[in-house]
Amino acid sequence: MLHISQHPLVQHKLSILRDSQTRHPQFRQLVREIAMLLCYEATADLDLNNATVTTPMGEAKAKVLRQEIGLIPILRAGLGMVDGILELLPSAQVWHIGIYRDEKTLRPVQYYNKLPIAPTVQICFILDPMLATGGSAVATAEILKTWGASQIKFVGLIGAPEGVQALESAHPDVDIHLAALDERLNEIGFIIPGLGDAGDRQFGTA
Repeated sequence: MLHISQHPLVQHKLSILRDSQTRHPQFRQLVREIAMLLCYEATADLDLNNATVTTPMGEAKAKVLRQEIGLIPILRAGLGMVDGILELLPSAQVWHIGIYRDEKTLRPVQYYNKLPIAPTVQICFILDPMLATGGSAVATAEILKTWGASQIKFVGLIGAPEGVQALESAHPDVDIHLAALDERLNEIGFIIPGLGDAGDRQFGTA
């Protein structure tokens, strides 16, 4: 299911992120902040266990998370989303999958995989700022399912209809959380109007 955030802070920060005059230090900070806000929304349906905690004034009934969460940033642009989410979920495990898009075929090419031998979490969050053609997201979800992941969510900043359709068609059970859904892809697979290359803009390599 596709979820587009309507939160005013997300929309405000996204406007600054899109601006071509925003320099890479501020861009990195905004990616981190928006990722944190999107994670807050993406975790709204997590399961809880009942617990009891001892406060300075006595015992209180409480709730604790039932599920362990793994973060899978797609290298390299997804790295910028990790720290913000870890502030909300400091116990989350972080693994890395390296996939690049072949500029001629627009097909994903895997070059790195640092998953544990077997799943140690119940929910996996794929992190990638841009859901453009959807190739990297589809390939990563397939890798995670083959590995044994039982529940997967995709968290990104901006998506194109083509990418959303590709991910929903290949993996209809993967929830998609975005800050915005843009108009289309151009002839070289970039999101229009988008924000350019998220990796280059984060790391100052444009």
